[in-house]
Amino acid sequence: MTVSLREQVIGTWSLVSYQTTDQDGKVIYPLGEDAKGFIMYNPDGYMSAQLMASGRPAYESGDLHTGTIEEMAQAANGYLAYSGRFEVNEEKQELTHHMEVSMNPTWLGQSQPRIAKINGDVVVIFNGLKPEDKLTWKRVEKNL
Repeated sequence: MTVSLREQVIGTWSLVSYQTTDQDGKVIYPLGEDAKGFIMYNPDGYMSAQLMASGRPAYESGDLHTGTIEEMAQAANGYLAYSGRFEVNEEKQELTHHMEVSMNPTWLGQSQPRIAKINGDVVVIFNGLKPEDKLTWKRVEKNL
């Protein structure tokens, strides 16, 4: 019995690595080699992705909304987040993420394809618009 991509991807995954390749073939880690993150695919057809650079400094004020412009810009530069519906194309082994909310307003309203390769408890996701972007995720242990 074949298990569908949709059935396999449902759950919570922890970021192992986020890398891309520049024009010269050099591997780059946009949020650092020690980036952290989660991507969640829910049975109701919604997903959420949150990635961050490690070591981002807290706002000196200690308040959630009152960092300096520089502190807020640095925090945003080291964070990627979006959420919305997702669709699965089983034939292409493709996930489409619909950016209904996004930290980066450039992505609001976009639908972006992702190519998923699942092997056991690891999924590698390639950005369908920028295939040199490769994100490796490991399924988390249940927190019950």
